[in-house]
Amino acid sequence: MAGIVSVSRADLEGRRKKLRQQRQVKFLQAVWRTFAVSSLASGLLWTTIQPIWVLKTSKDIVILGNHLLPDEAVQSLLVLSYPQSLWRIEPYRLAESLKQEPTIAQATVSRRLFPPGLIVQIDERKPVAIAERITRSNSDSRNCLVSSTQEESSPTDCPTEAVFSTAPTRTEQGRHKGSINKQVTVGLLDANGVWMPLKKEKPLNPNAELPNLKVIGSLEQYRPYWTPLYQAITQSSVKVLEIDFQDPTNLILKTELGNVHFGAPNFQILEKIKVLAQMRHLPAQLNPSQIEYIDIKNPEYPIVQMNQKKQLLNAAKP
Repeated sequence: MAGIVSVSRADLEGRRKKLRQQRQVKFLQAVWRTFAVSSLASGLLWTTIQPIWVLKTSKDIVILGNHLLPDEAVQSLLVLSYPQSLWRIEPYRLAESLKQEPTIAQATVSRRLFPPGLIVQIDERKPVAIAERITRSNSDSRNCLVSSTQEESSPTDCPTEAVFSTAPTRTEQGRHKGSINKQVTVGLLDANGVWMPLKKEKPLNPNAELPNLKVIGSLEQYRPYWTPLYQAITQSSVKVLEIDFQDPTNLILKTELGNVHFGAPNFQILEKIKVLAQMRHLPAQLNPSQIEYIDIKNPEYPIVQMNQKKQLLNAAKP
């Protein structure tokens, strides 16, 4: 028939042979790829399970970004047992556990291969004040505080925070059984009002620079006013040394001009701080030693209360 090209048997046999050779080459390539990948995976697995990839001690952990907490304190926050395979460690979970510490705002943990170890990068909260939390308890309860009596107490009953007590002596306790004791818990405070307790088992870095500002009172009471108040006093030209929130009806600031009574913390606190700044030249007009306190409860009519006793003594001197 016209248009049909006849193919010889020799041509068909040659084509079949060529196809068989191509299939054999593809099969050998697939076998080689499988062998190469398997060998590489086995080599990596063998390498990773070698004893060299083991976290032997806490010294294999590098701590970066810490200023308040010493390296030992940060390492103690990582729940790890030694020796520990580097590949069994979950860096994300370790970072999350570090964030539970009030002093640490952010944390990242990564593996280090050469030499084997961990790199911990933390971002600490910046303390702006030393805070004394005031709480009151009945003296009949177990006193496990550092008190004026210096009594020894059971370690299992003691709190972990730095707590001090103004409890009465034994004689006073005998006369006033069941009296209320004032307890002071010392910690640090950041600009957002986050409390950072000072724990006995995690002391601060001795080289850390602590703030000079001191805050006294119940954190729960002054937390709503803390951030705007702190921002105002940092911008004020009058230096503030201490903030006393113990009386909820009268905020007292210890400044370079003396004690200043602000009354109840409210929306006028910023206006009162501005009035205080306007009085910064007061020592040039009055003797600071004779000033008992400055009253700015009404910012429109500030009052300087003089110490009458000192005035009488000075007047009586020849």
